Amino acid sequence: QVQLVESGGGLAQPGGSLRLSCAASGFAFGDYAMSWARQAPGKELEWVAGIQYDGRVTKYADSVKDRFTIARDNAKDTVTLQMNSLKPEDTALYVCVKGSFSRIPPNAALGRGTQVTVSS
Repeated sequence: QVQLVESGGGLAQPGGSLRLSCAASGFAFGDYAMSWARQAPGKELEWVAGIQYDGRVTKYADSVKDRFTIARDNAKDTVTLQMNSLKPEDTALYVCVKGSFSRIPPNAALGRGTQVTVSS
């Protein structure tokens, strides 16, 4: 079955960096676009960044553009999110989304997430 396991979250100071990773299994990873999404307390799930199946094209939400970088390694079935210049409003549970490039499809397969907290 599809499994998406996120890691790399934690506590960071404003202006700091974190690198998230998602390990995928149970499907042909290289055939699917992948995304990262996040959910802050009391808010809806928000799409953050997407990458096409071959890694050639990426897309970002305006709120993270020029600060976050999504990448993938199809040989290792992993997708990463490098987060720089973190802000307190980036605090959220970050999840990996299968088969998503620019939005979160209904009934999309999601991981359980990794918590990111940005605070001084």
